[in-house]
Amino acid sequence: MRRRRSIFRTDPNADPMINTTPLIDVMLVMLVMFIITVPPPTHSVDVTLPSDAALPVDIRDRNRITIDAADIIRWNGEAVDLAELGLLVKRASERAEPATLMLEPEARARYLRVDAAIGAIRRNGGTRIAFPGIAQYRELI
Repeated sequence: MRRRRSIFRTDPNADPMINTTPLIDVMLVMLVMFIITVPPPTHSVDVTLPSDAALPVDIRDRNRITIDAADIIRWNGEAVDLAELGLLVKRASERAEPATLMLEPEARARYLRVDAAIGAIRRNGGTRIAFPGIAQYRELI
């Protein structure tokens, strides 16, 4: 009587006798099916990038950046978005004597918006940042 062969040999260092080719074939077929069934993107998002001509040219020695509770960023009183803020900060920092940026967020402004504004200032070379209205936060701490 012949003994039945096990799929594993008794030697622990030996290779198992499992054929992995069908498993790899199935994986490749599933990958191809997944790639075929993924729908192509059918929508687009239009993004208008700011140009230098559209920016307010009011860059002073001390520029006031405010953020109100409605998440509107203002550069010396004029509303700007984050991209325009970055370009203005870059212009202000490229001067012979870099301009001071007075960042004054309102007490009820969202932290994420203030953090994004500070990030835009730091990424575009703003090194002289002042917080003149810090006293208004005394009651919140």
